Amino acid sequence: MALRVGCAAAPGRALENKTGAWRAFKPVFDPENCTKCGMCALVCPEGCIREKEEGTFEPDLNYCKGCGLCAEVCPKKGIRMEKEEK
Repeated sequence: MALRVGCAAAPGRALENKTGAWRAFKPVFDPENCTKCGMCALVCPEGCIREKEEGTFEPDLNYCKGCGLCAEVCPKKGIRMEKEEK
């Protein structure tokens, strides 16, 4: 299948396109403040926030772009954005 205007990769290639390497800020989750509402996972445009066994959430930093939407919607402010150290 040929790429179309605006496409960076063929469909189904997201697992090969790890986008976390160019992020400037990363989310740091505080499980003590987590109410297990899942809002962070719902708004993540990359779909890289997963629920852990105990019901709290964590991002897959290989795919996180550092947009900060998860931190913005967290009702308990249990997610903070930290400058990425390279």
